Amino acid sequence: MLAIVFLVIVFLVCLNVPIAVSVASASLFYLLAEDLPLSVIPQQMFQIVDSFPFLAFPMFMLVGSLMNTGGMSRRIFDFAESIVGHLRGGLAHVNVIASLIFSGMSGSAISDAGGLGSIEIEAMTERAYEAGFAVAITAASSTIGPIVPPSVPVIIYAMAFDASIGRLFLGGFFPGFLMTIALMVMIYFYSFKKDFPRGLKPSLKNILKTLKNSALAMLTPVVLLGGMFSGIFTPTEAAVVAVLWAMFLGLIVHRELKLNHLPEIFLDVFVRMGVVLFLLATVGIFTWILSRENIPELLLNFIASAEISAPVFLMIANIILLFMGMITTVTPSIILLAPIFYPIIVKLGIDPVHFGIVVILNLMIGNLTPPVGPVLFVVSTIGNVPFFKAFKYTLPFI
Repeated sequence: MLAIVFLVIVFLVCLNVPIAVSVASASLFYLLAEDLPLSVIPQQMFQIVDSFPFLAFPMFMLVGSLMNTGGMSRRIFDFAESIVGHLRGGLAHVNVIASLIFSGMSGSAISDAGGLGSIEIEAMTERAYEAGFAVAITAASSTIGPIVPPSVPVIIYAMAFDASIGRLFLGGFFPGFLMTIALMVMIYFYSFKKDFPRGLKPSLKNILKTLKNSALAMLTPVVLLGGMFSGIFTPTEAAVVAVLWAMFLGLIVHRELKLNHLPEIFLDVFVRMGVVLFLLATVGIFTWILSRENIPELLLNFIASAEISAPVFLMIANIILLFMGMITTVTPSIILLAPIFYPIIVKLGIDPVHFGIVVILNLMIGNLTPPVGPVLFVVSTIGNVPFFKAFKYTLPFI
């Protein structure tokens, strides 16, 4: 019966039915076929979303929107340009540095791509950079956001895998830094090959001016992480602090965020949250079905009998995660795979923090890869570059 349920999900997804609806329909089919009480549906739907740490998720989504509308994204871009804009291919370096800084506020690749992306691509194309290259480096640099804290996917992973949000935030620092350096090295060599232009040599006065304009915005991750790791507030409370800080900067300090902007911003976050909550709730039913069919236990027995080691499992997981990332965004992938992967990593003794960074980074690489590539699709749309042409330019940076 479970095989039929999986086939129903795959069939509906192939028909472009939303994943949440596909999972819900297949789960309902299973309950009816097994003659089980439908009261399981509301029970499991409520149980999975009844989580205090999950409150941080909509808050960080709101922070990204407030930062974009309040002009903080542009200020961060200007500061990054004043530092590295004079290098050959300077705006590409600016793109990466700005994404690293902004990631500590938006925590989301989509927010990064949608917020900074339009600013970065417009600035690069105006200065004679190829549109395809501008889209490629914007897409690649936006993947830093989910790795560097605070990160929305980290919160979802922590909830699904019963891991420490604080340890996961700490675990993302070094990989995010390595990604930044790797992209900038790639840009350095690419710039000489393509003879990209240099920007004007920065003056100390301009650097200090842009630093002053962006300093309070860049303090956001410092305030958040300092408060969390000093014990002043929890990660969930930190998300609320971030919202209040973003509103203070936008409404009072910079005055680019207006009160009449707030209803539209809140509505956008409510709509996106509705999608995520519905997906979470439907996956709650599906997880219950997997448990009832003893799928986690069967997988554990298979791993034990096949003597699969932790490194071998990680390699298999990498492939699965890459393909999942190709067709859907990070959040549903994590939620769908959690009931299958979690008991396995416990059995094999894999640190959930290590595995969390592996999961998120692999899914982000998938998000830049056809056939769907959600992040690449967003950025190519912003840059008005055909999707597969954008992928051709992005491939070396992957």
